[in-house]
Formats: sequence, C-alpha cells, structure tokens
Amino acid sequence: MSSNPCCNLHIQLFLGLAALFLQISSQSKVEFLPGFQGPLPFDLETGYVGLGETDDDLQVFYYFIKSENNPQKDPLMLWLTGGPGCSSFSGLAFQNGPFKFKIEEYNGSLPNLVLRPQSWTKVCNIIFVDLPFGTGFSYAKNLTAQRSDWKLVHHTHEFIRKWLIDHPEFLSNEFYVGADSYSGIPGPAIVQEISNANEIGLQPLINLKGYLLGNPLTTGEEDNYHIPYAHGMGLISDELYASLQRNCKGEYRSIDSRNELCVRDLNYFDECLLGINKFFILDRYCEDVSSKKPEALWRRSLTQRLKSSFVVPDIKCQIFGFFLATQWANDESVRKALHVRQGTIERWERCYTADFVFQIHSSFEFHVNLSAKGYRSLIYSGDHDLVVPFTSTQAWIRALNYSIIQDWRPWLLDGQVAGYTRTYSNQMTFATVKGSGHTAPEYKPDEGFAMFSRWIAREPL
Repeated sequence: MSSNPCCNLHIQLFLGLAALFLQISSQSKVEFLPGFQGPLPFDLETGYVGLGETDDDLQVFYYFIKSENNPQKDPLMLWLTGGPGCSSFSGLAFQNGPFKFKIEEYNGSLPNLVLRPQSWTKVCNIIFVDLPFGTGFSYAKNLTAQRSDWKLVHHTHEFIRKWLIDHPEFLSNEFYVGADSYSGIPGPAIVQEISNANEIGLQPLINLKGYLLGNPLTTGEEDNYHIPYAHGMGLISDELYASLQRNCKGEYRSIDSRNELCVRDLNYFDECLLGINKFFILDRYCEDVSSKKPEALWRRSLTQRLKSSFVVPDIKCQIFGFFLATQWANDESVRKALHVRQGTIERWERCYTADFVFQIHSSFEFHVNLSAKGYRSLIYSGDHDLVVPFTSTQAWIRALNYSIIQDWRPWLLDGQVAGYTRTYSNQMTFATVKGSGHTAPEYKPDEGFAMFSRWIAREPL
C-alpha cells in the first residue's frame, strides 16, 4: 500500500509549521491522589500538550508514569484505549497501570485506590493519552471538527513529538505504540505516520521499534466471526449453526432483509446470546437497568446511561469498577490533584463516542507496510472475547502470508498454560490469553504482565 496522501500532506504541513506550533505545554508531578493512602510509590506526571495555533485551542491531557525499574533505559510506550473515545485512564486503572479501584460497596464517598502488583510500568515508561479530543480531560474549542480517524492519527503523532520535545531525556528510549479494541484501526496508521515522518527527517527523531495491539478491530470483517465463534464455544446449537451457514452463506454483516430465512436465524441467534456478556463470555451478564428491554451492557455507552439514572451497578459486575471511576474522576479534589484545568470539562465520561467520523475501514494494509519496514509487533487476544474473536484476528494475520518461525505452542506461567502463541518472519507475535476477555490484562493481570514483560524484553513468551 502506498503512503496515504492525506498522511504525507499532514507531515509536510507539520514540518513547515513546527516552529509556530510550539505552544507552552504544562506538566505537573502528582505525589498524592485522593483515595490512595499515603504518597504514591511511583512517579506520576499529568499535563497538557497544546496542538492548536492558540494556547486554548486543542489541548491533549495525558498521564505519564515512569518505569519503576530503569526509566532512563526502559522502553517508552504511548497507550491509546479504544472506543473510539474511551479515556486511556481505562487502560491505566483497569488494565496495565500501577493502581486500580478497590472493589467495595459504594456508600457515596470517594472510591478508594490500591496498587496493582502486575503494572506494566514495572518494566516500561507509559504515556496514557486522552484522544480523540473530547475524550477524558482533553478539550477543544470546536470539538466536532476534531473527531475522526485521520484527525486522531495526526493528533496522536503531533502529541508524541511535542511531548518528546518537552521530555528530551526520553528521546533515546525505544518507543512503542500500544492500543486495544477499536484503536486497532487508527493504531497501525499512527505507527506508519511516525515512521514516514522519521524517514523525511522530521524532528525530533522518534526511536520507533514497534507496536502492540490487544483484541484489535482490524478489517471490519470481525462480525462474520461471531457466529462460528459462538458455535465453537457451545452458545448455539449445531442445527442453528448449519441453518445460518446455509441461509446466510457466511455473510452476517450486510443482510438482505428479503432473505427471510437468514433474518429468522439471526433473530434466533440474538435470542440465544441475550444473557451473554459479549466482552467476556465467562463473566456475569449485567442488565442495562436504564433500558426498558434487557440487552448486553456495552461499555462505551455505560457512562451516558449512568449520567441520567445514577443507578449503582451490582458490585459483582465488572462495570461496577467503571462506575467507581466516573465518581472518582468527577470529584473536585481529584481534579485538583490531577491538575485538570478548571472549567474545561464539565463532566468526565469514561467513554465519549458521539460525533466521531469513521474514515479508516481496515488497518490491514498498514500492517503490511509496517511489517515490510521491520517493526516488531505483538498481537494478543483474550480467547473468551465475542466482540473481536481471536479467530478473526488469526484470519487477518494468516492473510499477511508470512512464514511461521515458531508454530503454535502453549506459553506458560508458573508451570501452567497461560495461552498459546505463534511467531512469524515479519517479527510479529500472536498470543492468546487463556480464559480472558476483550481487554485481556483486565481479567488476567498476571498473565498479561508476563506476556508483556517478556515480549518488551525481546524474550520468547
């Protein structure tokens, strides 16, 4: 695939206007956080990086946590959560950051924080960034105009170069982009834009080494794998599966409404999965209490529902943690501790997905380009995710048609099978995390940390 012309034009504009764009950024060390007992035992910085032509035009909020091992030598990773439009605080607090919410009955007081022993920051410096604009604490004057796939790509690229100008001590660190879920679409495009800009000499030069993606949306074909996966996991009968194959002919995304037999079978399929948590099929199904008819509670719309109803989820539900995060991030003492600018965000939402323009329909060809350039990649999947089944991820990786260096084998943790892995000649590693869901480290933190720490150290899983 040739380089995207929109991407190249953007790089040239950025190169020519770089001097004009050097807005004053802000950064502050955070030593105490409300809800956490005592001083933080890790190095947390929050701040803003301005991307616009005026200081209050486009402001990107970030959380930066130094490696607890050797920050001068350990890799630097930018983390982008999916959605599109979910704050990367989700990654920090629920997947791979150094603290998490203490799961205890909510009594109206500020939720408590505790340490996560399996934090990826034990071996890596991580920047958790709130993009696209409107996400988390990032803000813009004209918000709608800034929310699209290509805007997200360009803004993330501009952000990391400006951040490195402000933090030159990290210029020599190996750099990776990490992303999951929907960010499997813009993530590889971000890596390609950084690479293209390096090649034409854009400063500062980024020491780009690769990327990692968790349960990533990639080709748009993922929906066609839901039914075979559900059948393989015993969620639908052999007879229904055979009827779906016969009547829908393997196409479950764009259905002809006149194909009554296919529509009938799909309706039956939906009924079978009404009580299933699609993000992690082994987990509890938690009903959307703000809706008249029950349906799976998709995370990206959780906060909007809570905003209007303020119903506290069952403590046994995974979404209870998301509720705690919303209460915590909207507390004034928390905003003050994080150095959030007053009056910029009325209400923090974990995910803000409205007004987003979808422009990149597949990231497959970016993987082709990046593989040809020799970048390392780790693609991992929780094997109990029905939203982006690991089988759909295996399919596009197989379509890259690279030679297998080490064939399918189990990888172990404490002598037990933690998942399965395969490595390819294009420096790509695929791994499953056994018994985990859509955001694998969230459900299996020990396995997630073992997988990441081995891969980032260039060791076999």
